[in-house]
Amino acid sequence: MIRRLFYMALGAYLATWAQRRLRALKPDHLARRAADQVRGFADDVRDQASHRETELRARFGLDTVSSTQTHLPPNVRDGR
Repeated sequence: MIRRLFYMALGAYLATWAQRRLRALKPDHLARRAADQVRGFADDVRDQASHRETELRARFGLDTVSSTQTHLPPNVRDGR
């Protein structure tokens, strides 16, 4: 009797676990999770690019537009 009750409870647990795992594999859930990961990656890339740009601007003294114009010869345009 106890053995049957144990196996019945084990079966119910495994069935619930399997349903949850299968529900997590639905296409809409996978798409949402992938979109969140891509969005997080893009945010990380933007943060790192901004940080690196700040480092380079500080290193080369490019904090103001007037400082970039003084380093260029008079006949060279700066791309604006």
